[in-house]
Amino acid sequence: MPIAIEGGRIPVLLKRAKAFESQHVPNSPHVSPDLLRIALVNNMPDSALEDTELQFFDLLSAAAVATPISLKLFSLPDVPRTDAGEKHLRNFYSGADELLSSRFDGVIITGTEPRRPNLRDEPYWRALVEVFSWAETNTTSTILSCLAAHAGVLATDDIPRSPLGDKQFGVFEYKTLTPHPLTEGIGNSMRIPHSRWNEVKADALTSCGYQVLTQSANAGVDLFVKQKQNSLFVHFQGHPEYNTRTLLKEYRRDIKRFLRRERETYPSMPQGYFDEAASGLLEDFRSRAVADPVDGMLAQFPEAAVAATVQNIWQKVGIQVYRNWLEYLGSKKSEGSTLASLAPVIRA
Repeated sequence: MPIAIEGGRIPVLLKRAKAFESQHVPNSPHVSPDLLRIALVNNMPDSALEDTELQFFDLLSAAAVATPISLKLFSLPDVPRTDAGEKHLRNFYSGADELLSSRFDGVIITGTEPRRPNLRDEPYWRALVEVFSWAETNTTSTILSCLAAHAGVLATDDIPRSPLGDKQFGVFEYKTLTPHPLTEGIGNSMRIPHSRWNEVKADALTSCGYQVLTQSANAGVDLFVKQKQNSLFVHFQGHPEYNTRTLLKEYRRDIKRFLRRERETYPSMPQGYFDEAASGLLEDFRSRAVADPVDGMLAQFPEAAVAATVQNIWQKVGIQVYRNWLEYLGSKKSEGSTLASLAPVIRA
């Protein structure tokens, strides 16, 4: 189902990749009784800003089927940006003040790359907490991705994240623990990409009223939910929105940081992502890079050969979960419309 970019300002990469002209959608919740208005608060670093737009646009488009959707892009103040990043936000995004004075059916809030051990010390912390509070009363459901999920449980329930010994990096298998509308149609297990240095643990979540929906024996919790006032908060520690090559790009980025002496250790290879042949090529490159760690070595990285072997084994699951989420938004909107239409009869 085509998605309208609310306001009609379409980011260049998105417009080029999709080759479409979006209609203008007025800033009103009464445009159409079936239209779902979604806000995307994109906090990703500049290097991933446009890729993230495209990932969520593709995921929502595939999940929507016959559901009309408008998407509006928002940014938070104080997230570290380059001049180019700031320019992109000025051209295509709206600010937090406009978000906080609006209402949306759903909001998706992404994470970003952490700079401080304690999330409360991040420069954008206050703005992010204000958005969480707004979402509780001004949306039907809120999706928090990765670091945003960690920030959300810390802000509302004082649940700290726990550092991991190494980056949880790759594609991991998760089991569904209990029936829930969000996991309908995905079966007993799902594979989801993860890229994080921290986790929130199941026992801490359940003790504060969160329902854990998917969990892995060796990778912890992924999907968990909790009703917070008017909004169902949906938390992903992983990234069902990632496209096929996102983990490869992150791996190459981390290798680049090692070669530039911006990190001390060579990054671990993402698990469950590369086949045997690709793993062999990458292990050979690792041996040579560790022996001679210079920036110019990156030109020899076998990106094209490896990329040709990577398969997206999580896309169908991601689409199904988001389709279930959109159906949940639609059902709640329909219930609200029915109650509103019955109000005069009840009063009479």
